[in-house]
Amino acid sequence: MSRSDQVTSRTSAGGTEEAGTRVPSSTGTFAALQVPNFRLFLGGQVVSLCGTWMQMIALGWLVLSLGASGTELGLVTAAQFLPVLLFGAYGGLIADRSNTRRLLITTQIILGSLAVLLGILDLTGTARLWMVAAVAAAIGMTSAVDNPARQSFVQEMVGSEFLPNAVTLNSVTMNAARVVGPGIAGILISLVGTSGCFLLNGASFVAVVIALQRIDTAALVRRHPVPRAPGQVRSGLAYAMRTPSLRIPLLMMAVIGALSYEFQVVLPLVARETFGGSAATYSLLTGAMGAGAVAGGLVVARHRRVGVPALAVTSGVFGVVTLVAAAAPVLALEVAALVVVGAASVAFISTGNATVQLSAAPEMRGRVMALWSVAFLGSTPVGGPIAGWVSETFGARAGLAMAGAAALAGSAFAAASLRGQAARAQAVPAAARPPAAPAGGPALATGTGTALTTGTALPPDTAGDAGTAGGTDTALATSTALATSTAVGTGTAVGTATSNDPTASAVADTALGNPVEAVLSAAAAPQRGPALQDV
Repeated sequence: MSRSDQVTSRTSAGGTEEAGTRVPSSTGTFAALQVPNFRLFLGGQVVSLCGTWMQMIALGWLVLSLGASGTELGLVTAAQFLPVLLFGAYGGLIADRSNTRRLLITTQIILGSLAVLLGILDLTGTARLWMVAAVAAAIGMTSAVDNPARQSFVQEMVGSEFLPNAVTLNSVTMNAARVVGPGIAGILISLVGTSGCFLLNGASFVAVVIALQRIDTAALVRRHPVPRAPGQVRSGLAYAMRTPSLRIPLLMMAVIGALSYEFQVVLPLVARETFGGSAATYSLLTGAMGAGAVAGGLVVARHRRVGVPALAVTSGVFGVVTLVAAAAPVLALEVAALVVVGAASVAFISTGNATVQLSAAPEMRGRVMALWSVAFLGSTPVGGPIAGWVSETFGARAGLAMAGAAALAGSAFAAASLRGQAARAQAVPAAARPPAAPAGGPALATGTGTALTTGTALPPDTAGDAGTAGGTDTALATSTALATSTAVGTGTAVGTATSNDPTASAVADTALGNPVEAVLSAAAAPQRGPALQDV
């Protein structure tokens, strides 16, 4: 039975997900576009993301035109990302507590208003550096809430079945906008100045708001908002750290996001110092990466490989091709290598994003995706200066080499974690397996305290037809298998079977052996969200 045919109502500790309409086919490069709500949403994103990239280009030009130094430009840029690093976890909690669609409408209106404010300040000539920095910080604060809400809303629209494809199409859209937006910005700046970019970006948010308002709420995979309670940010972090399918990708992205995704710092130095080029050379290198990301994203969109094993592979490939780019001797080979780097980078981001979303419980998804945003976007103020120092001290190629080494280190960490999990999974059943009972004698079964303190009740039918096996949420349980067999669940289960009945030994073994193994299996199973079967 396919996952689209399975039960579409899931209940967890924090609430219930009720599935909306499901589209039968989940294969193909553009499978998620079969979902009408996602088509609306992505159409608005195409327009808005082009405006966002236009504003990024215009903001840099505006800061420099105000007489700012390179350091001051870096501080204004950091003002947009520091709020994500500092307040991203709280932004995720707000997303968990709120109706996601309504929250997104609010954040999009705020972001559009801030863009219009920048345009008015620039157009009227009243803009000052501190004003621009303050608006940039406000954009960062709003993004700290918008990013986790927008990412978790994708699963509400498409469900688990289409999520990997939808995440990849989102990445393709982002990279396509990275190619188109700066080109439009260059034309507008030359014709009307930077204010035109800000005002047009503000208008682009109208498309997103209209799309969100037209979404069919009855077809969404409903997620009940999490009620207010103390310690929810800490509980979200603790949940992510004790769940292997979340902990491993988040730690990988914390390192790779900080050291590998600093191309905006490294590539200008590669263009100028390594190949003696100009701004046109830098545009060529970034364009090659963008084109590779779009092409690679379309290829990745056809596949539904998610999970830590797939993430380890894509991280390794990303590291290898980045090292190849670091060693490219001539510009033509550098461009060709960066096309592949772009494809590998979008494969890693898409696989990691889908893995984290599918692994997270619905009531924790906003906080988990906030941690993903912190690891990816919030690490820029930390990784950018490191990448710049390495490139200036050891040469621009060293910056690319550091990026490749970080990706390979992430892959090695994931592989080692998977091997450790496999070794522990093999060791637990062997230690818990009860010894065979001698013929006609007492049957002895041993268990562990961990197995009976998980709060998992033993189903009655596992004890066989001859007796009843009971389990409670307390650490002490009593189970009776036949009239003469008693099990005490205090950490060691001991069963004694008489030989009055010739089947007593067999029944005692069934009553005590299988429930212990069943409880151990339940205790060892990793916590994960629905539909993630390969982690």
